[in-house]
Amino acid sequence: MKEIGLFDFLTGRQWTPGNVPPSFGILPMIAGSISVTLGAIIVGVPIGILTAVFLAYYCPKMIYRYLKPSVELLAGIPSVIYGFFGLVVLVPLTRDLFGGNGNSMLTASLLLGIMILPTIIGVSESAIRAVPDHYYEGSLALGATHERAIFATVLPAAKSGVVAAVVLGVGRAIGETMAVIMVAGNQPRMPVGILKGVRTMTANIVIEMGYAAELHRGALIATGVVLFVFILIINLTFSFLKRRTNI
Repeated sequence: MKEIGLFDFLTGRQWTPGNVPPSFGILPMIAGSISVTLGAIIVGVPIGILTAVFLAYYCPKMIYRYLKPSVELLAGIPSVIYGFFGLVVLVPLTRDLFGGNGNSMLTASLLLGIMILPTIIGVSESAIRAVPDHYYEGSLALGATHERAIFATVLPAAKSGVVAAVVLGVGRAIGETMAVIMVAGNQPRMPVGILKGVRTMTANIVIEMGYAAELHRGALIATGVVLFVFILIINLTFSFLKRRTNI
């Protein structure tokens, strides 16, 4: 970072290690990581929380016996398998429905949204089940409907665990590499649309570390440091919000 310049490294828009002189600006990768992670949150968080509510309060016991292990099984699938699924299913699907070549920010967001579901569902369900039964029963006694008792009383009481589930999901999404490489397009440029390709920080490190040397290799290692700081900032932000809201 000292040789490249901290400001030029963090805000530069050109990543051209093969040029003379080379340029090492990681702003496109930072923006790509943020964009894909936000897309994954938009896709995965609502579905994950609603699925957790369904498992805790709506799912029949016969279906629960099979659905719960299926959700847990999703957490053990290797990333490359998710990437292969995205490559053969999601890429053609987004290409046919929305246009473009399919390798895009939208596809990567959808895939990451699917990948973070097991974490969000598992932790959120545990938090919901940990809420004392008298919260739900008291709401019903005061005239609340079944749905209102769940979403207005039980779910807010479990928000500490739900926030933890979201944090874990964000960490999984922003740190994912192999699946993103296979579907995101891997173009080191600023995001210009959800149907265009992007490159994340993790993908940038994996793609180029094998042949990088000297300053190029140092820039990739510095990218890893930035990624670490980025995740640390996210965790500290959620911890601050947790204390402010007393959850």
